[in-house]
Amino acid sequence: MCLAVPGRVLDIGEKDGTRMATVDFGGVHKEVCLEYLPDLQVGEYAIVHVGFALQRLDEESARQTLALFEELGMLQEEFGDPWEQAAAQAGADSPWPFADGPFADGPFAGEATAPQHAQEEGRL
Repeated sequence: MCLAVPGRVLDIGEKDGTRMATVDFGGVHKEVCLEYLPDLQVGEYAIVHVGFALQRLDEESARQTLALFEELGMLQEEFGDPWEQAAAQAGADSPWPFADGPFADGPFAGEATAPQHAQEEGRL
């Protein structure tokens, strides 16, 4: 799902001739294009969709929306780790292969690397 999420502008700069900002979405910081809101200032809130600030928003409305999104788990869905989300949807207890190192609890458990294992078996 792709949400339009309110965020607070932390800093503003320019990247390759484009006005950009670092925006805080309830603890997650992302780089956002400000071309549609050229007068947006540090400390102000905006609704952001797919990396573009689209509309200025007052602080109270932004906080209420962020709290609601958090309560519904939508911030995690939007900004969370896609590998962890996929593992959770699959019903896995741990996000293999990233739980305790490469290939932990997977088909190559204890091996240094998958290519090394494949080479030893004559597959590479």
